[in-house]
Amino acid sequence: MKYPYYIAGMTGAMLIASSGAAAAGDAIHGQALYKTMCMACHSIDYNGVGPAHKGVFDRKAGSVADYSYSPAVKASGIVWSEKMLEQWLTNPEKLIPGQKMGYMVPSAQDRADLIAYLQQAAPAAK
Repeated sequence: MKYPYYIAGMTGAMLIASSGAAAAGDAIHGQALYKTMCMACHSIDYNGVGPAHKGVFDRKAGSVADYSYSPAVKASGIVWSEKMLEQWLTNPEKLIPGQKMGYMVPSAQDRADLIAYLQQAAPAAK
């Protein structure tokens, strides 16, 4: 009699676990998104319209050499982390009023994928 409850419990646990995995970032998809959504302005290795992303994690916002940041970004005091990048990609103007990036990523999964890609391609500076 307890066996059906065990099966139901295990099925529920697997569904919960798999739903968490779906929310995790997919770096391969993130790379494709980066190429289509970000590369018009950004590069991992060099400044363009936007600053280079190399070493973005644990870097203070507004600190890439030879890039002209808005005064708002320079004064923000933000250090880039997964959480901060999630907020930034959701709505840059809400996070840092007066910044100059005019692009948002509306999909939570796309943001997670982009962040996963950046963690691989542009890890924290050592």
